[in-house]
Amino acid sequence: MRGSSLATRLFLSATAWLVVILAITGFVLSSVYRDATERAFDRRLNLYLRTLIAEVATPDEPADHQFQLGEPLFELPLSGWYWQILRTDVEKGETRASRSLWDKKLPKLEDQGFELTAAGIRLGYVDGPEGQTLRMVERPVDLGSDGRFLVSVAGDASEIFDETRSFDYYLGGTFTALGIVLLLTTVFQVRFGLAPLKRISEAIADIRSGRAERLEGRFPVEIAPLARETNALIDANREIVERARTHVGNLAHAVKTPLSVIVNEASTHVADPFAAKVLEQAEVMRDQVAHHLERARIAARVTIVATVTEVAPALEALRRTMEKIHRDRDIIIELKADPSAKFRGERQDLEEMAGNLVDNACKWAASQVSIEVMVEPPAEPGAGPRLHIIVDDDGRGLSAAERAQVSRRGQRLDESKPGSGLGLSIVTDLAGLYGGSLSLRNAPIGGLRAELELPGV
Repeated sequence: MRGSSLATRLFLSATAWLVVILAITGFVLSSVYRDATERAFDRRLNLYLRTLIAEVATPDEPADHQFQLGEPLFELPLSGWYWQILRTDVEKGETRASRSLWDKKLPKLEDQGFELTAAGIRLGYVDGPEGQTLRMVERPVDLGSDGRFLVSVAGDASEIFDETRSFDYYLGGTFTALGIVLLLTTVFQVRFGLAPLKRISEAIADIRSGRAERLEGRFPVEIAPLARETNALIDANREIVERARTHVGNLAHAVKTPLSVIVNEASTHVADPFAAKVLEQAEVMRDQVAHHLERARIAARVTIVATVTEVAPALEALRRTMEKIHRDRDIIIELKADPSAKFRGERQDLEEMAGNLVDNACKWAASQVSIEVMVEPPAEPGAGPRLHIIVDDDGRGLSAAERAQVSRRGQRLDESKPGSGLGLSIVTDLAGLYGGSLSLRNAPIGGLRAELELPGV
């Protein structure tokens, strides 16, 4: 049952228990009813048995006297209802029997291993003359000088079986209807009983996607503590991130100020080789500090509950800006963006990553830069969509070795182009912090293609 939902597991568990309980209850009720039917049948047999014993014990009874038990079935040949009186104190004793027995004889329960009960009778099931199953009772009677007798009465046991079978049919139908009602009730209880948990799950998904900031609404008293603690955890997370941002800002100020002093002092002694070396290394330190502080800032921000950024408006604003920056080169920048594309992150980070890629493409393009935004559906259940931002230029492009080189921080292929060599490295780092990636390859229009993959919504 791995991977199944809580509602499914609860329903299957409740169904299994319900089936077991109904089966046990049905078996017990069927057994009780069978015993009750059997006892009622035995009382009937015992009534006929006592009547026969009373007739046998009557003194001066004529030999041809026909016992009357008030049951017509004893007169109907092979009807399944029989009585028999066998004298046992003499060899080949006289046998008297009901007309229904015809010329057959009833078996002796004593010969079949049945023991006398406390009431002095034997009771059990035997095979009848016509293959019927009979319920039979017999009792030895000692009349002293009048002789000893074995009095037997048997009835067709199909009455017991038919009655029990009929009860089982009704019981099965009743329990089936009851089981269906109980299962529907269980489904109702599971569905509506777990509804607050589903609401919390959907609310947390909204928070994670940036559509909400807290769990809102009223919850049952059993679920309210969970919602309250979740909101407290979100608040605590925000406070931690805000403190981290404050510390990053303080560190940036504390480090940049001494570096600025060192750069200024070294700049006044440019002719001194030592000052020139200090100035060179100070610039490297400044770039390194800026780079790592930016990574720390982004790392702190992406740990907080995500925000959502509309991609098309952000890239349209970026396109207009880049056209103005590179206006003197008449670069044409085309944008094709899926209107539904959304980035699971902050707008300034999207602008920084896309801006580096578009700016780099504009620097190397001959006349054209193309920006395309696509949304890829989730690859598996539970995963979110993926956002693809593809930037192509019609420049000279890069070889595989050059593409590997420019991905490293601070590496530049042409010093004549402005920049620090940190652009693609920053894009790679930011994309990685968001769970995305940057890949470089040849563009269909002849230059370089940079494809940025990011989490979407």
